[in-house]
Amino acid sequence: MTSAANKQSSIIWTERGLTISGTRITLYDVMDYLKAQYPPKFIRDAFNLTDEQIHAALFYIEAHQTEVEAEYQEILKTAEENRQYWEEQNRERFARIAAASPRPGYEAIRAKLQERRTQREAKKQ
Repeated sequence: MTSAANKQSSIIWTERGLTISGTRITLYDVMDYLKAQYPPKFIRDAFNLTDEQIHAALFYIEAHQTEVEAEYQEILKTAEENRQYWEEQNRERFARIAAASPRPGYEAIRAKLQERRTQREAKKQ
């Protein structure tokens, strides 16, 4: 069994935030799965972590719940702001792409894709 001090040293601060030592996986990545109520074994396997690494992450999150939760909420807020910014930046571009006429020479491919869409929709009904 590892000590509490060893588990805490397994979590380090990087430019990405609180990170599991030896990985690029942040505690915020783990928190996403915890919030979705995934079991620790699933989280461990999803990130290809060792038992020691997942236990260290869970221990740190539990021991510093208030601070980690506050940082997690800040990360979520920043991510949403970034998403909205880039959605707005690309809105005009996506509209232009959708309105553009198809490129010549791809008619056969488009017809084949449309046929498969029609078949897929027919199967759903």
